[in-house]
Amino acid sequence: MPLEGEHIRWPMTQGVRGSFMAGDLFEVSWVQTSCHGFTHLDAPRHMVPGGTTTTDLTLDQVVGFASVIDISDVLPNQAVDDSLLESRGQHVKNDEIVLFRSCWDEQRDWHTEPFWREAPYLTRDACEWLLAKKPTAVAFDFPQDWTIRCLLDGDIRPINEHVSHDVLLRNGVTLVEYLVGTRAITQTRVFFSAAPLKLLDADGAPARAYAIESM
Repeated sequence: MPLEGEHIRWPMTQGVRGSFMAGDLFEVSWVQTSCHGFTHLDAPRHMVPGGTTTTDLTLDQVVGFASVIDISDVLPNQAVDDSLLESRGQHVKNDEIVLFRSCWDEQRDWHTEPFWREAPYLTRDACEWLLAKKPTAVAFDFPQDWTIRCLLDGDIRPINEHVSHDVLLRNGVTLVEYLVGTRAITQTRVFFSAAPLKLLDADGAPARAYAIESM
């Protein structure tokens, strides 16, 4: 999900200092936005007081082989529960990254409210199923907590309702949020990278996420 201005959820300001027309030797682009906007990762400090930060993150947590869970037939507002993950995730390996392929960005435009308000979402038992696989990170291409839709109305629900955060992030599993373009993935295991900007002591950071097949 590229960083761009005028998004319905995240303000972003982008500009350029200097001008060749004015005789400057350099033009320098700058950007100001949230560390939790667009494609990014969450560190535990995001919701755990005193939790680990991006300083503590190691690349092998978010760069490496990933098991792909295909739920591309998911319906709007569908609860993705542990029984669905059990049926679609028999191949998931322990101690690796888990990558969801819902292709939700093809059902709803991520620039619009329906992408957020009508998204499928994980249940708590689904998150517990994931946690049992001991993943280093879980990457999502849909707004994975039902509560995310509430944020559009300024309604911040209790932390236990943010189930992926409460079950996974609280237990040290890095969350990679808001991927798009996962239709291009055709294999159940890929090499995946969501290396973040090296922001020190932050609770999250933008990431450039991509997958490589047949490695």
